[in-house]
Amino acid sequence: MIEQDTVRLLRECDAGVKMGVSAIGEVLDRADSEGLRRALRRSKEKHEILDRQLQRQLYRCQDHGKDPNPMAKGMSWLKTNAMMAMKGSDKTVADLITDGCNMGVKNLRKYLNEYKAADEASKGIAKDLIDLEEKLAEEMRAYL
Repeated sequence: MIEQDTVRLLRECDAGVKMGVSAIGEVLDRADSEGLRRALRRSKEKHEILDRQLQRQLYRCQDHGKDPNPMAKGMSWLKTNAMMAMKGSDKTVADLITDGCNMGVKNLRKYLNEYKAADEASKGIAKDLIDLEEKLAEEMRAYL
């Protein structure tokens, strides 16, 4: 059970970190403010560092991870492009990123509760990802 919960939690973290990197990448060049671009770049780099740790854990479990749900990714892309076309601004970028962070935190907390038997290293990665998302959402408040 422990190994199964560990792999499942790591897979969900993998999908979440990939979704986060993708979402940040979609809006990064659309930000007007240098401060906002800097915050997004910094967070993207931290997500990528955490992704490397995550990939090492998945490798140890002999698993390849999980891609984000194609429907969720497509809806995110559609929402981002529609909102940016209607009113492309730093406020819109911050709003989109905040929504994504909140969804990510909600899902990750749900998976932490669901996969209670996961090992501590995997739980630590999930908690680190939650912290990254919460900090990014907090940074976005200045641009809302």
